[in-house]
Amino acid sequence: MQRRLYPGRDFRRAQNIEELRQMARRRLPNFSFEYVEGGADDEFTLGRNRTIFESVTLQPRTLRDVGQRSLERSFFGRSAQLPFMIGPTGFNGLLTRDGDLHLARAAADAGIPFVLSNASTTSIEDIAAVDGIRAWMQIYLYRTRDHVAKLVERVKRLNLEAIVVTTDSAIFGNREWDKRNYAKPLQLDLRNRLDVLCHPEWIWDVLVPDGVPRFRNLGDLLPPGKDSVKGAASALAAELDPTLSWDDIAWLRDIWHGKLIVKGMIHPDDARLALQYGVDGVVLSNHGGRQLDGAVSALETLPEVARINQGRMEIFLDGGFRRGSDIAKALLLGANGVLIGRAGLYGLAAGKGPGAAHAIGILRSELDRTLGLLGCSSLEELTPDLIHAAPWRALAERIRS
Repeated sequence: MQRRLYPGRDFRRAQNIEELRQMARRRLPNFSFEYVEGGADDEFTLGRNRTIFESVTLQPRTLRDVGQRSLERSFFGRSAQLPFMIGPTGFNGLLTRDGDLHLARAAADAGIPFVLSNASTTSIEDIAAVDGIRAWMQIYLYRTRDHVAKLVERVKRLNLEAIVVTTDSAIFGNREWDKRNYAKPLQLDLRNRLDVLCHPEWIWDVLVPDGVPRFRNLGDLLPPGKDSVKGAASALAAELDPTLSWDDIAWLRDIWHGKLIVKGMIHPDDARLALQYGVDGVVLSNHGGRQLDGAVSALETLPEVARINQGRMEIFLDGGFRRGSDIAKALLLGANGVLIGRAGLYGLAAGKGPGAAHAIGILRSELDRTLGLLGCSSLEELTPDLIHAAPWRALAERIRS
């Protein structure tokens, strides 16, 4: 009998993130799935974000008591139940109604942080009201800095823990496969309009009765009546600021005294600068392969950044995480934690809030199993000797020396 993934629609039967991905593909219209899935140009970096994990091989210990295991990890001195969190992803209202709210509730139930995207279709106030939530806010440093300052004030009023400023999108990446769905900017071509009609469940969930979802944290930045996901695109593109520099991080540091995390760096020298500018954490990221094609993966630059850092900042990374073993490899190489993007969205698209919770549960179970099979009882026992591949092991050992 030929092997195949589960072909049905019951997200609870998904054994792994890839099965949730296939369910999401079947449930979503092509244009919506392509927005989640696609990368820049030839998608070399998008693919490398996954294949890089294959080069990090593990060397487990045996005859160790792993009957009791803990996946708990501390971020900024506060405990989290898992060493990963839900990272910022925009336009989630195009996957399911109140998509950000579903993700936030799943994160709160799992005891992990949730990072709300600046381009979300749920307000930061609604996210902050979720019971048990540990919410962080992502921002872009748009040209209209008054808008940014007002958003920071909203975050202050809600007493949120951290701001995550994304810095790798000052120029918009070339996402060709996404563009091919449109006859002209944000007007679907005939093929995709017909495809939408073939997804009545999605139409009733997302478009009825209020139409295309609207941005809830960009109101004063957008022209009147242009706050929908469709209408705001040109206004947001005009707000991207290619003059963005470390001076702008200094400005943000002056007006925000909570935890400040810079997301989107990939070069070790930028980690040195982050330390100089009083940043509390960094997210190593190539924007999920959606910006510069040909960029290295975050995992590749992680060991050198960890060596430079020497524990002074929190180091997070994203890009290509689909298995619990992927997360373990990042922790072995010096990460404090991991941001999950597409993996959570596949669960959300496949099964709304419960589907997102199932995605988190899959990663939790895989990570717990990996930890035990490595011969470890806690994340603190993940040491470089558990890496077999010589170059990676040497890099990891430099961190500890």
